[in-house]
Amino acid sequence: MIIGRDHAIRCEYRKSNMPILPFSAMLPVMLPVKFRCAGISRLGRLLGTTLLLVATGSGGAAFAAEKTQDFLIRVAHDADKVGPVEIAGSTPAFADKAALGEALYFDTNLSKNRTQACASCHEPTTAFRDPRGEIAGGAFSLGDDGVSLGDRNAPMAAYAKFAPDFHFKEDGTPVGGQFWDGRAKDLAEQAGGPPLNPVEMGMPDKATVVARLRENDDYIASFEALFGRDVWGDADRAYGAMTDAIAAFERTDQFSPFSSKYDRFLRGEYKMTPQEELGRVLFFSQQFTNCNTCHQLKTSPTAPGETFTNYEYHNIGVPRNVAIRSRHGKDPAFTDNGLLDNPAIDEVVHKGKYKTPGLRNVAVTGPYMHNGVFADLRTVIKFYNKYNSRAKSAQINPETKQPWGDPEVADTISVKELEQGDALDTKRINALVAFLKTLTDARYEPLLAEQEEAAAAAKKK
Repeated sequence: MIIGRDHAIRCEYRKSNMPILPFSAMLPVMLPVKFRCAGISRLGRLLGTTLLLVATGSGGAAFAAEKTQDFLIRVAHDADKVGPVEIAGSTPAFADKAALGEALYFDTNLSKNRTQACASCHEPTTAFRDPRGEIAGGAFSLGDDGVSLGDRNAPMAAYAKFAPDFHFKEDGTPVGGQFWDGRAKDLAEQAGGPPLNPVEMGMPDKATVVARLRENDDYIASFEALFGRDVWGDADRAYGAMTDAIAAFERTDQFSPFSSKYDRFLRGEYKMTPQEELGRVLFFSQQFTNCNTCHQLKTSPTAPGETFTNYEYHNIGVPRNVAIRSRHGKDPAFTDNGLLDNPAIDEVVHKGKYKTPGLRNVAVTGPYMHNGVFADLRTVIKFYNKYNSRAKSAQINPETKQPWGDPEVADTISVKELEQGDALDTKRINALVAFLKTLTDARYEPLLAEQEEAAAAAKKK
């Protein structure tokens, strides 16, 4: 006899101290008794356990010979002999940690007001960026309370699994970690940050998050199956299990398919256009640009699996996002400390530095920089070019028509790295943009087409 849904349902009956009552009177009393059967309603827990025991024991004959209440009393008295029961033919709600993590990733119930999930700021259909571009120009993300805005542009979750754990190289250089400042050692630690952040998902503590998890019968059963039946005994352990599952989901190929035109080019499945090829050569050049100084991980420019970041930290002199901050009542003079906000960092020389972001899907995940100050990818290239070009036009922000704003932190700018490239003319800037577009995963190429259509329409106005 199969009872319940098509996932694993473990039913445990524990001894009850209930008084003897008629069956009709026992039902409302027994519902809250120490039954636990994940995936079945409260009424189903009672009835399901009863029917299962009948069907798998000496069956209907015994039940027919006994009064209902006598049968229930006998079961209660023999409870210590009845262990966990697996329902025949059933399968787990979540087969593995990744499947569980996927459910958690989209679960808005894990935020204070039940309105926000991981996916709210890292939506898969928009290349894992915040899809709410109308809010603060996409520069900052709206919190669960519907009012709070973050101070940093939401980092991309795609390809995040390739970042090494935060550590220091032999020469003391910090590298790796998650978030712009690397304060989370790894994916699991990163996943644990937003639920407890007051301007993000806003939960007061881990215990409250765990309580929300336990509202879901599927979670109860799957957490116990994947992490042990005692996982709920400690809030820290249960919370850690949640973050572990989310991290497992983020390690799946959905987040890192390596399906772009660039990847297909490496496999001989795509031929670059002349402009794209020029951009590729320029990008990996040791002479004409400085792009690969920070945005190349592999030793060979044709190595598969390139993430286009060395995961190190730099201050490139990004100006304050004065316009967005002023528009939304935030302090326009605010200075972000960057890497210095990482608890592992205490040297002021690291103030204003940020982890070099990967460039996968960069063409469809604007706005750009840690504070979302630039809306267009071409503007980003021109910003870098200002360090190498003496042309007056190179010192003007094409989006504001004004000189580039003052950097948030001037003393720690990586001037040496920024100035080792040649000045770029319009042809080379356009070529680099064209190449960066080839880093777009196949599933997001329609977003590029939408961008081009919108740009063409804007020119006609």
